[in-house]
Amino acid sequence: MVLSDKQPLTSIEICAGAGGQAVGLHAAGFRHLALVEIDQHAVETLRLNVRGRRGWGWEKKNCKVLHMDVKEFKAVTELPDLESGELDLLAGGVPCPPFSIAGKQLGQDDERDLFPKMLDLVEEMRPKAVMIENVRGLLQPEHKFRGYREQIKQRLRDAGYVICGWEILEAGDFGVPQLRPRAILVAIRKDYYRGFDWPKPAANRVTVAKALDKSMRRRFGDDEASYQRWREAAGRGIAPTLVGGSKKHGGADLGPSRAKAAWKALGVDGLGVANDEHEADVARDLYSKNNIGPKLTVGQAAIIQGFPEDWEFYGGKTARYRQVGNAFPPPVAKAVGESIVEALRRTGELLPDPDADSDDGSLLTLSLLPTQEALAAASDRVSDNECTAVG
Repeated sequence: MVLSDKQPLTSIEICAGAGGQAVGLHAAGFRHLALVEIDQHAVETLRLNVRGRRGWGWEKKNCKVLHMDVKEFKAVTELPDLESGELDLLAGGVPCPPFSIAGKQLGQDDERDLFPKMLDLVEEMRPKAVMIENVRGLLQPEHKFRGYREQIKQRLRDAGYVICGWEILEAGDFGVPQLRPRAILVAIRKDYYRGFDWPKPAANRVTVAKALDKSMRRRFGDDEASYQRWREAAGRGIAPTLVGGSKKHGGADLGPSRAKAAWKALGVDGLGVANDEHEADVARDLYSKNNIGPKLTVGQAAIIQGFPEDWEFYGGKTARYRQVGNAFPPPVAKAVGESIVEALRRTGELLPDPDADSDDGSLLTLSLLPTQEALAAASDRVSDNECTAVG
């Protein structure tokens, strides 16, 4: 089907979470036909934003937010008007525990592994492009899951796709003030493949101080001395990886001991999450007993992930923080999405302007100036790439 300039690039996301990937892909030019998620709080977050977010009018009319186990999702049932081969992008952040370095790394032997379901959906819908996000443990150490990666790639080849490979992208290279490496797989259907270029690092590292300056100044109010002490510490670097944790393990905090130590060096108390500003316990939230510094609010954690400041999260403090901590940083999704848009444009079909009807410039884009160090970093990435048609 040849697209007109009035028809948007369409996407479906499985395991959509609180919408980090959806935000980024929307900013890249995609419009969402469906967002599939099993967690009730995350589903309500998606519905809240799809219904009321400025610039998401197309989704308000056309997007289905589906509260369901992705294993039960069938496009023919949920989207009966969608023809096979018509969808532009199928994307998903399949659960990371099977491959997480912090877990047992059972891989395909873990019942939570949803790669097979993702591939079933690829075969059912035949999207023009596929994007799958997971933790770096899928690629590091390189040998551990090599056989399983090859099985996944071969199944995609057999379905008629060119494998553009797996690449570990570091969120900090895309303006996110956080160390958050993610393994990204991209594949493009053979009849749409004319080459693919992975996004290159395009930014100076954004420090925690720069990202949170406005919100932290507001929280400290007239206490200029405490604000300046925090700002000096937070200007030393970017944040460690935020972790959302699980429902089985207590309340929200900023991660294991090593992460808490890194936060301490940045002037942030990682022993818990602050209350929202309008209901703050000032003594607890801003002035820790051990004089480390303030705790982060959920909103500030979302900024650390690269969410727009006006993206709303549903639920109590712990539920909202878990949604934030488990999210895919929107600026990384945007960068990969733009590369996919560019690849699809090479077919010569008339594709819509990815900047049309988009007001998502509020993604965290602080100090996005290329540097030699940033550009050189692209060659240091861990990858499993081929970009050749096989079979």
